[in-house]
Amino acid sequence: MSVLVYTETENGKLKKTALEVASYAKGVADMLGATVTAVTVNAESTNELSKYGVDKVLTVKNDKLGNFNAKAYADVLKQAAQKENSKVVIVSSSANAKFMAPILAINLNAGYASNVVALPESDSPFKVKRTAFTNKAFNITEISSEVKLIGLSKNAYGLKENNGAATEESFSPELNEADFSTEVTNVDKVTGKVTIADAEIVVSGGRGLKGPENWEMIEELADVLGAATACSKPVSDMGWRPHSEHVGQTGKPVAANLYVAVGISGAIQHLAGINASKVKLVINNDAEAPFFKAADYGVVGDAFEVVPQLIEKLKEFKANNA
Repeated sequence: MSVLVYTETENGKLKKTALEVASYAKGVADMLGATVTAVTVNAESTNELSKYGVDKVLTVKNDKLGNFNAKAYADVLKQAAQKENSKVVIVSSSANAKFMAPILAINLNAGYASNVVALPESDSPFKVKRTAFTNKAFNITEISSEVKLIGLSKNAYGLKENNGAATEESFSPELNEADFSTEVTNVDKVTGKVTIADAEIVVSGGRGLKGPENWEMIEELADVLGAATACSKPVSDMGWRPHSEHVGQTGKPVAANLYVAVGISGAIQHLAGINASKVKLVINNDAEAPFFKAADYGVVGDAFEVVPQLIEKLKEFKANNA
Protein backbone atom coordinates (compact mmCIF):
# COMPACT_ATOMS: atom_id res chain seq x y z
CA MET A 1 0.00 0.00 0.00
CA SER A 2 1.16 3.50 -0.74
CA VAL A 3 0.19 6.87 0.70
CA LEU A 4 -0.50 9.12 -2.29
CA VAL A 5 0.43 12.81 -2.18
CA TYR A 6 -0.27 15.52 -4.75
CA THR A 7 2.77 17.79 -5.02
CA GLU A 8 1.89 21.11 -6.65
CA THR A 9 4.10 23.10 -8.98
CA GLU A 10 4.31 26.72 -10.11
CA ASN A 11 5.75 27.30 -13.57
CA GLY A 12 7.16 23.79 -13.49
CA LYS A 13 8.89 24.26 -10.11
CA LEU A 14 7.85 22.37 -6.98
CA LYS A 15 6.20 24.68 -4.46
CA LYS A 16 7.22 24.78 -0.80
CA THR A 17 3.81 23.37 0.09
CA ALA A 18 4.62 20.35 -2.09
CA LEU A 19 7.62 19.56 0.08
CA GLU A 20 5.58 20.04 3.24
CA VAL A 21 2.82 17.63 2.16
CA ALA A 22 5.53 15.16 1.11
CA SER A 23 7.06 15.44 4.61
CA TYR A 24 3.65 14.88 6.15
CA ALA A 25 2.91 11.92 3.88
CA LYS A 26 6.15 10.27 5.05
CA GLY A 27 5.00 10.65 8.66
CA VAL A 28 1.64 9.06 7.85
CA ALA A 29 3.29 6.28 5.84
CA ASP A 30 5.59 5.43 8.75
CA MET A 31 2.52 5.07 10.99
CA LEU A 32 0.83 2.75 8.52
CA GLY A 33 3.91 0.79 7.45
CA ALA A 34 3.45 2.06 3.89
CA THR A 35 5.44 3.83 1.19
CA VAL A 36 4.94 7.32 -0.27
CA THR A 37 4.00 7.95 -3.90
CA ALA A 38 3.91 11.52 -5.18
CA VAL A 39 2.06 12.76 -8.25
CA THR A 40 3.44 15.72 -10.20
CA VAL A 41 1.89 17.45 -13.20
CA ASN A 42 4.24 18.99 -15.78
CA ALA A 43 7.09 19.34 -13.26
CA GLU A 44 10.51 20.22 -14.66
CA SER A 45 12.31 18.19 -11.99
CA THR A 46 11.21 15.91 -9.15
CA ASN A 47 14.64 15.26 -7.59
CA GLU A 48 13.90 17.34 -4.50
CA LEU A 49 11.02 15.08 -3.45
CA SER A 50 13.40 12.25 -2.52
CA LYS A 51 14.82 14.47 0.23
CA TYR A 52 11.44 14.51 1.98
CA GLY A 53 10.59 10.82 2.13
CA VAL A 54 9.01 10.14 -1.26
CA ASP A 55 9.69 6.61 -2.51
CA LYS A 56 8.11 6.88 -5.95
CA VAL A 57 7.07 9.74 -8.25
CA LEU A 58 4.38 9.42 -10.89
CA THR A 59 5.18 12.13 -13.43
CA VAL A 60 2.33 13.35 -15.60
CA LYS A 61 3.28 15.30 -18.73
CA ASN A 62 0.38 16.66 -20.76
CA ASP A 63 -0.10 20.07 -22.38
CA LYS A 64 -3.84 19.90 -21.72
CA LEU A 65 -3.02 20.08 -18.02
CA GLY A 66 -0.89 23.20 -18.42
CA ASN A 67 -3.50 25.27 -16.58
CA PHE A 68 -5.12 24.01 -13.41
CA ASN A 69 -8.47 22.31 -13.98
CA ALA A 70 -10.13 20.97 -10.82
CA LYS A 71 -12.14 18.22 -12.53
CA ALA A 72 -9.28 17.02 -14.70
CA TYR A 73 -6.72 17.09 -11.89
CA ALA A 74 -9.14 15.26 -9.55
CA ASP A 75 -9.57 12.58 -12.21
CA VAL A 76 -5.80 12.24 -12.61
CA LEU A 77 -5.37 11.74 -8.86
CA LYS A 78 -8.24 9.26 -8.74
CA GLN A 79 -6.56 7.12 -11.38
CA ALA A 80 -3.21 7.41 -9.58
CA ALA A 81 -4.78 6.36 -6.26
CA GLN A 82 -6.41 3.35 -7.89
CA LYS A 83 -3.17 2.40 -9.63
CA GLU A 84 -1.20 2.54 -6.37
CA ASN A 85 -3.99 1.05 -4.23
CA SER A 86 -3.77 4.12 -1.99
CA LYS A 87 -6.12 4.28 0.97
CA VAL A 88 -4.77 7.64 2.18
CA VAL A 89 -4.46 10.61 -0.18
CA ILE A 90 -2.92 13.90 0.92
CA VAL A 91 -3.20 17.35 -0.65
CA SER A 92 -2.28 20.85 0.50
CA SER A 93 -4.61 23.66 1.53
CA SER A 94 -3.83 25.89 -1.44
CA ALA A 95 -6.73 27.57 -3.21
CA ASN A 96 -6.46 25.07 -6.08
CA ALA A 97 -6.30 22.05 -3.78
CA LYS A 98 -9.32 23.22 -1.76
CA PHE A 99 -11.26 23.61 -5.00
CA MET A 100 -10.24 20.17 -6.23
CA ALA A 101 -10.44 18.14 -2.99
CA PRO A 102 -14.25 17.83 -2.72
CA ILE A 103 -14.39 16.58 -6.32
CA LEU A 104 -11.61 14.10 -5.60
CA ALA A 105 -13.42 12.94 -2.44
CA ILE A 106 -16.51 12.15 -4.50
CA ASN A 107 -14.42 10.38 -7.15
CA LEU A 108 -12.78 8.17 -4.52
CA ASN A 109 -15.85 7.85 -2.27
CA ALA A 110 -13.53 9.16 0.43
CA GLY A 111 -14.03 11.02 3.67
CA TYR A 112 -12.34 14.42 3.44
CA ALA A 113 -10.76 16.26 6.38
CA SER A 114 -9.55 19.77 5.55
CA ASN A 115 -7.31 22.09 7.60
CA VAL A 116 -5.43 19.22 9.25
CA VAL A 117 -2.59 20.41 11.47
CA ALA A 118 -0.89 17.25 12.79
CA LEU A 119 -0.22 13.59 12.11
CA PRO A 120 -3.19 11.30 12.79
CA GLU A 121 -4.04 10.82 16.46
CA SER A 122 -4.57 7.14 15.68
CA ASP A 123 -4.84 4.96 12.60
CA SER A 124 -7.59 2.63 13.82
CA PRO A 125 -9.92 4.43 14.10
CA PHE A 126 -8.37 7.02 11.80
CA LYS A 127 -8.50 10.37 13.63
CA VAL A 128 -6.95 13.71 12.68
CA LYS A 129 -6.67 17.08 14.39
CA ARG A 130 -8.12 20.04 12.48
CA THR A 131 -8.67 23.74 13.03
CA ALA A 132 -12.22 24.97 13.47
CA PHE A 133 -14.13 28.23 13.84
CA THR A 134 -11.66 30.17 11.67
CA ASN A 135 -8.63 28.89 13.58
CA LYS A 136 -10.02 29.71 17.03
CA ALA A 137 -10.31 26.07 18.10
CA PHE A 138 -9.38 22.51 17.20
CA ASN A 139 -11.44 19.38 16.70
CA ILE A 140 -10.65 15.70 16.32
CA THR A 141 -12.27 14.21 13.22
CA GLU A 142 -12.68 10.49 12.61
CA ILE A 143 -12.64 9.34 8.98
CA SER A 144 -14.41 6.00 8.71
CA SER A 145 -14.41 5.56 4.92
CA GLU A 146 -12.08 3.04 3.29
CA VAL A 147 -10.21 5.82 1.47
CA LYS A 148 -9.17 8.89 3.46
CA LEU A 149 -8.47 12.30 1.95
CA ILE A 150 -6.47 14.80 4.03
CA GLY A 151 -5.97 18.51 3.34
CA LEU A 152 -2.90 19.71 5.24
CA SER A 153 -2.90 23.29 6.54
CA LYS A 154 -0.01 25.43 5.37
CA ASN A 155 2.96 25.67 7.75
CA ALA A 156 1.26 23.23 10.13
CA TYR A 157 3.76 20.37 9.81
CA GLY A 158 6.86 22.01 8.36
CA LEU A 159 9.62 20.58 6.20
CA LYS A 160 11.23 17.41 7.52
CA GLU A 161 14.10 16.02 5.49
CA ASN A 162 14.20 12.25 5.10
CA ASN A 163 16.73 11.50 2.40
CA GLY A 164 16.10 8.55 0.15
CA ALA A 165 16.18 7.52 -3.49
CA ALA A 166 12.83 7.97 -5.19
CA THR A 167 12.09 6.09 -8.38
CA GLU A 168 10.38 7.97 -11.20
CA GLU A 169 7.67 6.54 -13.40
CA SER A 170 5.88 8.16 -16.31
CA PHE A 171 2.11 8.12 -15.77
CA SER A 172 -0.36 8.80 -18.58
CA PRO A 173 -3.90 8.87 -17.18
CA GLU A 174 -6.90 8.97 -19.48
CA LEU A 175 -8.35 12.48 -19.74
CA ASN A 176 -12.06 13.05 -20.07
CA GLU A 177 -12.84 15.71 -22.68
CA ALA A 178 -15.94 16.69 -20.71
CA ASP A 179 -13.64 18.00 -17.96
CA PHE A 180 -12.33 20.67 -20.34
CA SER A 181 -15.59 22.44 -21.10
CA THR A 182 -14.08 25.62 -19.61
CA GLU A 183 -11.07 26.99 -21.43
CA VAL A 184 -8.36 29.24 -19.99
CA THR A 185 -7.52 31.87 -22.59
CA ASN A 186 -5.07 34.02 -20.66
CA VAL A 187 -3.28 34.11 -17.30
CA ASP A 188 -1.78 37.31 -15.89
CA LYS A 189 0.70 36.89 -13.06
CA VAL A 190 2.73 39.32 -11.01
CA THR A 191 6.41 38.50 -11.40
CA GLY A 192 9.43 39.39 -9.32
CA LYS A 193 7.50 39.48 -6.04
CA VAL A 194 6.86 37.00 -3.25
CA THR A 195 3.26 35.79 -3.47
CA ILE A 196 0.97 35.75 -0.45
CA ALA A 197 0.31 32.04 -0.93
CA ASP A 198 4.00 31.09 -0.69
CA ALA A 199 5.24 33.76 1.71
CA GLU A 200 6.87 32.89 5.03
CA ILE A 201 6.45 36.55 6.04
CA VAL A 202 3.64 38.94 5.11
CA VAL A 203 3.64 42.71 5.64
CA SER A 204 0.13 44.14 5.49
CA GLY A 205 -1.16 47.70 5.56
CA GLY A 206 -4.49 49.27 6.42
CA ARG A 207 -6.27 52.61 6.37
CA GLY A 208 -3.74 53.94 8.86
CA LEU A 209 -1.40 54.43 5.88
CA LYS A 210 -3.72 57.32 4.89
CA GLY A 211 -3.33 56.84 1.15
CA PRO A 212 -1.77 54.75 -1.65
CA GLU A 213 1.06 57.25 -1.98
CA ASN A 214 2.46 55.97 1.33
CA TRP A 215 2.60 52.31 0.30
CA GLU A 216 6.26 52.57 -0.60
CA MET A 217 6.99 52.24 3.11
CA ILE A 218 5.18 48.87 3.26
CA GLU A 219 6.96 47.65 0.14
CA GLU A 220 10.36 48.66 1.50
CA LEU A 221 9.76 46.82 4.77
CA ALA A 222 8.60 43.76 2.83
CA ASP A 223 11.67 43.93 0.62
CA VAL A 224 14.01 44.00 3.61
CA LEU A 225 12.21 41.03 5.18
CA GLY A 226 11.83 39.08 1.94
CA ALA A 227 8.09 39.23 2.50
CA ALA A 228 4.90 39.49 0.48
CA THR A 229 2.75 42.63 0.71
CA ALA A 230 -0.93 42.51 1.63
CA CYS A 231 -3.72 44.81 2.73
CA SER A 232 -7.02 44.97 4.60
CA LYS A 233 -10.40 44.92 2.85
CA PRO A 234 -11.10 48.69 3.13
CA VAL A 235 -7.78 49.39 1.42
CA SER A 236 -8.59 47.16 -1.56
CA ASP A 237 -12.18 48.46 -1.67
CA MET A 238 -10.89 52.03 -1.97
CA GLY A 239 -8.59 51.01 -4.80
CA TRP A 240 -5.36 51.76 -2.98
CA ARG A 241 -4.16 48.20 -3.60
CA PRO A 242 -5.28 45.38 -5.92
CA HIS A 243 -7.87 42.91 -4.60
CA SER A 244 -5.29 40.15 -5.04
CA GLU A 245 -3.53 41.55 -1.94
CA HIS A 246 -6.66 41.58 0.23
CA VAL A 247 -6.27 39.14 3.14
CA GLY A 248 -8.94 38.16 5.63
CA GLN A 249 -12.05 36.03 5.85
CA THR A 250 -13.41 37.44 2.58
CA GLY A 251 -9.97 37.67 0.96
CA LYS A 252 -6.97 35.36 0.94
CA PRO A 253 -6.21 33.36 4.08
CA VAL A 254 -2.70 33.77 5.49
CA ALA A 255 -0.75 31.19 7.48
CA ALA A 256 2.63 32.89 7.52
CA ASN A 257 5.37 32.38 10.08
CA LEU A 258 5.31 36.15 10.67
CA TYR A 259 2.44 38.52 9.91
CA VAL A 260 3.16 42.24 10.29
CA ALA A 261 0.08 44.47 10.42
CA VAL A 262 0.66 48.21 9.96
CA GLY A 263 -2.22 50.61 10.54
CA ILE A 264 -4.87 47.85 10.64
CA SER A 265 -7.46 48.04 13.41
CA GLY A 266 -8.18 44.30 13.39
CA ALA A 267 -11.82 43.76 12.43
CA ILE A 268 -13.06 40.26 13.18
CA GLN A 269 -13.20 39.37 9.47
CA HIS A 270 -9.53 40.29 9.05
CA LEU A 271 -8.45 38.36 12.14
CA ALA A 272 -10.35 35.29 10.95
CA GLY A 273 -8.24 35.19 7.81
CA ILE A 274 -4.83 35.58 9.46
CA ASN A 275 -5.26 33.72 12.78
CA ALA A 276 -3.33 30.72 11.45
CA SER A 277 -0.17 32.83 11.27
CA LYS A 278 2.32 31.76 13.92
CA VAL A 279 3.57 35.20 15.05
CA LYS A 280 1.58 38.42 14.66
CA LEU A 281 3.23 41.84 15.05
CA VAL A 282 0.93 44.88 15.16
CA ILE A 283 1.95 48.51 14.69
CA ASN A 284 -0.86 50.98 15.42
CA ASN A 285 -1.19 54.37 17.10
CA ASP A 286 -4.48 53.36 18.74
CA ALA A 287 -3.74 51.41 21.91
CA GLU A 288 -7.38 50.23 21.97
CA ALA A 289 -7.26 48.69 18.49
CA PRO A 290 -8.79 45.17 18.60
CA PHE A 291 -5.76 43.73 16.81
CA PHE A 292 -3.63 44.11 19.94
CA LYS A 293 -5.74 41.43 21.69
CA ALA A 294 -4.74 38.91 19.02
CA ALA A 295 -1.13 40.08 18.62
CA ASP A 296 1.95 38.30 19.89
CA TYR A 297 3.86 41.59 19.79
CA GLY A 298 2.47 45.10 19.59
CA VAL A 299 3.92 48.55 19.05
CA VAL A 300 1.77 51.55 19.96
CA GLY A 301 3.05 54.37 17.83
CA ASP A 302 2.83 56.33 14.60
CA ALA A 303 3.58 53.98 11.69
CA PHE A 304 5.29 56.83 9.83
CA GLU A 305 7.82 57.01 12.67
CA VAL A 306 8.03 53.35 13.72
CA VAL A 307 8.30 51.63 10.34
CA PRO A 308 11.21 53.72 8.96
CA GLN A 309 13.15 53.07 12.16
CA LEU A 310 12.36 49.36 11.92
CA ILE A 311 13.57 49.30 8.31
CA GLU A 312 16.79 51.07 9.30
CA LYS A 313 17.47 48.63 12.16
CA LEU A 314 16.74 45.61 9.97
CA LYS A 315 19.11 46.84 7.26
CA GLU A 316 21.78 47.48 9.89
CA PHE A 317 21.27 43.98 11.33
CA LYS A 318 21.49 42.34 7.90
CA ALA A 319 24.64 44.31 7.03
CA ASN A 320 26.33 43.21 10.26
CA ASN A 321 25.33 39.58 9.82
CA ALA A 322 25.90 39.14 6.09
